[in-house]
Amino acid sequence: MRQEIIQLLFGDPFAVMNTIGLVAFALVGAAKAIREEFDLFGITIVGLAMAFAGGATRDLLVTRTPLALQAPTEIALGLLGVGLAIALSVVLSTPDTHPITVLSDAIGLAAFTTTGVIVATEAGVSVFGIVAIGTINAVGGGAFADILLDRSPFILFEDFYASCAVLGGVAYWLAGSVGVAEGIAAGMCAGVVVITRIAAVTYNWSLPTIQTPDSGE
Repeated sequence: MRQEIIQLLFGDPFAVMNTIGLVAFALVGAAKAIREEFDLFGITIVGLAMAFAGGATRDLLVTRTPLALQAPTEIALGLLGVGLAIALSVVLSTPDTHPITVLSDAIGLAAFTTTGVIVATEAGVSVFGIVAIGTINAVGGGAFADILLDRSPFILFEDFYASCAVLGGVAYWLAGSVGVAEGIAAGMCAGVVVITRIAAVTYNWSLPTIQTPDSGE
């Protein structure tokens, strides 16, 4: 177990980003469930779903066994994120909207976009596949968590969220196409996602919607 933890913290870019993403997204998902007054079991399920659903979908798309089913360390990291959310709820009245949780969400989005594009690149898919798998990895868990919370997936509305993952995926591909080392490309991808997501939250960025004119007017 100690060797696995050392590898996760100081190993390749995928391992580092995966570790960050699991803890961050489990925290965010659990915080949402706490806000909805779920019990401890429900909080844990929603937190783990947000942490693992996107990565499991990514792995199925590249025809490999989901990492969550391979290493107990993965589950332990998810449970750590759930525990942090519970601890935050003790001292904060609305942990799901606190800046700590918002920042964790941005970090998780960046980390999982990066793990997705790394896996997709190693699988040899096209540039569209790289960006698509990176985006699915990043937002799939949140969409699944929203379904468990009985609400429409938040990524389908106008908020500038999935678009950040798309931009990060494109940045990773562009960096790789000009010969940038994988670790640097991964850092660039994560940086683009975090910066654009924080900017979107700060300045209320949103995508345009198409409103149907009222026939009665």
